[in-house]
Amino acid sequence: MKTADPELMRAINRFHVLDVVRRFGPISRVEIVQRTELAPATISAITGGLIEENLILARAVEGVGTAARGRPRVMLELNRQAAFVCGVKLAPHQISIAVTDYMADVVQTLSLPIRLARQAPEVVADILEDGIRRCVGDADLALDRLGGIGIGLPGFIDGRSGLCVWTPILGAPDVPLAEMVRQRLGVPTTVENDVHLVTLAEHWFGHGRDSDSFAVVAVEDSVGLGLFLNGDVHRGAAGMGTEFGHTKIAPEDGLPCRCGQRGCLDAYVSDHGIVTRARALLGAEAGAIAPDDPRAIGRLRDMARAGRAEIRALFEQAGAILGFAIGNLITLLGPPKVIVAGSAIQARDLMEPALLAAIDRVVPVPIRRGTEIILHEWSDDAWARGAASLVLRQLYEAPWNGQGMPR
Repeated sequence: MKTADPELMRAINRFHVLDVVRRFGPISRVEIVQRTELAPATISAITGGLIEENLILARAVEGVGTAARGRPRVMLELNRQAAFVCGVKLAPHQISIAVTDYMADVVQTLSLPIRLARQAPEVVADILEDGIRRCVGDADLALDRLGGIGIGLPGFIDGRSGLCVWTPILGAPDVPLAEMVRQRLGVPTTVENDVHLVTLAEHWFGHGRDSDSFAVVAVEDSVGLGLFLNGDVHRGAAGMGTEFGHTKIAPEDGLPCRCGQRGCLDAYVSDHGIVTRARALLGAEAGAIAPDDPRAIGRLRDMARAGRAEIRALFEQAGAILGFAIGNLITLLGPPKVIVAGSAIQARDLMEPALLAAIDRVVPVPIRRGTEIILHEWSDDAWARGAASLVLRQLYEAPWNGQGMPR
């Protein structure tokens, strides 16, 4: 019987110890033993090495030691200053940048309003370089303090190669965005589907914090799905994960989608899809309500609440279609949690009843009982924190993924 590689096992154990300290620190060595089920001697060796590397800090806490001995208890926590990373979100109308510490807590942010689809990829990379340099400088850091950069954007994104195969954000296919940014800044750079990043953020900070498996459905300018399965983000055989927005509702005679096909969920449920359909209903009355206007979905929401029945029906239909798609997802995978979030949740009162009714109608009762549905809003920096979390996770795994800590 072949035994496991000792170096790999040590690296894996190191990652798990770091992750436990991140999630539960300040924490004692005894508690780490309980949570990891590793031997006390192993924990002592790993934590000793991490302290020497200045990745974790040991603090003596008075009043919690054994009373008879009068010794303070030693508690371990991550060293927030051990590394800094940069997370970036590319949206149709805005670039959001955040610099975070080793705990993925934001220390500086920057937002750049810009219509990215109108820019060449080289121009976008130049803007990213300038924005990241500015955000890092505003955080009073030198660029060489960055351990990495994570960039999230919608579409078919190959995180392994750093290639943006197709995205509505950029006006060209097969853009090597990660390499373009790395060349400009000299910092390791990763690109990833933005919903995967929010899924990781939900696991680190949000409703999926104590879950090893859950699903995130993001409804914004496009519809995305993140699957967190057995402790990791599922990316599929092609490395691009799931494209929920391009599953088909009416493949034969459905509405045209920006991806070039017809009948995609995205064409009915996304902000872009709802605005496009509303313009067809409103005709000349549509005015400034346009798919490339980030305020358009808010204007439509206000019209529906003010009594425009045809616009209210549009939101209700979108909720029902989304619920139908989520219901099939639950029936197929049976996740313990489905987290629905994004800008569409600002119109929650218009969409939620139809969404939940469709889920209950589609999912067999025994399966439905096992899944919790959570609807909530998130801020733009949730995406950027997810991008930062991706980079930090790579740094935590550095012993076996070949990456080193920043200088």
